[in-house]
Amino acid sequence: MSEDIRIIPTADLQGGPPTAGMLRNTAVESDGVWMGEARTDPGAMSGWHHHGEHTTYAYMISGQIFVEFGPNREKRLEGGAGDFFVVPPHTVHREGNNGSEQHVIVAIRVGTGQTVFNQDGPDTQ
Repeated sequence: MSEDIRIIPTADLQGGPPTAGMLRNTAVESDGVWMGEARTDPGAMSGWHHHGEHTTYAYMISGQIFVEFGPNREKRLEGGAGDFFVVPPHTVHREGNNGSEQHVIVAIRVGTGQTVFNQDGPDTQ
């Protein structure tokens, strides 16, 4: 027999893995999958981090985002509500909010092991 369909109300989300400057909430965490949300306030910047062996697939619900990555933070991408993005495994990055409202991202991570590794800077692992 298969499992029942579940709805996870926003009020039931659990605190997710911490990174300075952002708030993560977990909706589902099971073998090889993490699904949840990340929120960053206007003008805020997250700490440097990567997601280990996980690929992150994300969708911007609201707000604006920029993502810095690469050696010496030489790469920067910007997006907003309605955009999708993908973060490959072990890609050290940080995200900021240069908009006027909190940005909300829904993310699904697929892989193995720990889902968040905080780093001192863009060139550390």
